[in-house]
Amino acid sequence: MKAIAISRPGGPEVLEIVERGKPVPGPGEILVKVEAIGLNRPDVQQRRGLYPPPPGVTDLPGLDIAGTIEAVGEGVDSARIGAKVCALANGGGYAEYCAVPAVQAMPIPKGLSVVEGASLPEVFFTAWNNVVWLGRLAKGERLMVQGGTSGVGIAALQIARHLFDAETYATAGTEEKRAVCRELGVKAAVDYHDADWPEQIRAAAGGKGLDVILDGQAGPYTQKQLDLLDFDGRLVLIASHLAEISEVNTRQLVRRRLTLTGSTLRPRSAEYKGQIAAELVEKVWPLLENGAIRTRIHKVFAFDEMRQAHAMLDRNEQIGKIVVTV
Repeated sequence: MKAIAISRPGGPEVLEIVERGKPVPGPGEILVKVEAIGLNRPDVQQRRGLYPPPPGVTDLPGLDIAGTIEAVGEGVDSARIGAKVCALANGGGYAEYCAVPAVQAMPIPKGLSVVEGASLPEVFFTAWNNVVWLGRLAKGERLMVQGGTSGVGIAALQIARHLFDAETYATAGTEEKRAVCRELGVKAAVDYHDADWPEQIRAAAGGKGLDVILDGQAGPYTQKQLDLLDFDGRLVLIASHLAEISEVNTRQLVRRRLTLTGSTLRPRSAEYKGQIAAELVEKVWPLLENGAIRTRIHKVFAFDEMRQAHAMLDRNEQIGKIVVTV
C-alpha cells in the first residue's frame, strides 16, 4: 500500500510517499480501507520529532481516519465488514489501509460525508475526555477555550453549549476566527494577542470566575488562567506550546480548591478510548445528525498534497479541520 512516512524530524518537506506492507488486523481490531484522513496538531509534533508514537505503534503518523471496514481480526463480528466508519487510530492513518481497535471505530453520523467523518474522532475524543471527564463540566457552568477555532475548540464549545447549557468564552488570534467563535454561541471572544485578554474575559463574565478552562498553551498562560477560575475551578491542559515549565501560585490552588490537570489520549488503552467512543455515539452523534452540532472543514487536500496540508497547519491558518482524501 501507499503511505506517507516521516523521513526525519523537520518541516513538511520531510513527509514522503512510501510503499509499506498492508496491515493485518489483530485480535479485537478492524482493517479500514482509508478514504479520508483528518490532520491534527499531534501529527505536526510527531513530524517535528517532539511526539514519538507509543511503544508498539507504527511510525506512520495519522490519528483520524474514515473509510470502509475491509477485514476484521479475531473476536470482531464479521458482519461489520463493508460498514462505513470513522475511527481514532493509534497511528498509521497516513496510508491506504489502517488497522485500529474495533472499539475506537464509530459509524459515520447519518447525513455526513466520509470527509466530514474523518474530521470527527480526534477532536471529539479530546474534547470529551478533557472537558467532560477531566474538567467535570456541569450544567450551567462557565467554560473558556483557549484557541476556540481549533478543531478541539469548536468541538468543546459545541458540546458545552448543547449538552450542558454552559456559558462559553474563547480566545482567538484574528477577527475572522473570533467571528466564528461568536457563531458558535460564545458570550465573548477575545484576542489573545492583547496583553489584557484575561481582564477582558473576566469583564465579559460579569466579574465572576470561570469553572473550566481548556488550554494547549501553558507556560506563562497557566497562572493567568488559574487567576480566572472560580472556587473549585478546573484548568485542563492538552499541550504546552508556549513552554514546558510554568510558575504557579500553589497557595491559590489550596485556598480556592483549584484543579490543575492534563492529559495525553494517545497512550491510553483501547478500553478507555472505547468508553469515550460509546458516549460520543450515544450523546453527540444524534446532535451531529440533526445539525445542532456541526463539524467545520477548512480545506481538503489530495493524498500527494500532504506537504501543502502540513504547511497550512504550520501557518495556523485553518479554522476547523484540514482533511486529506486518499
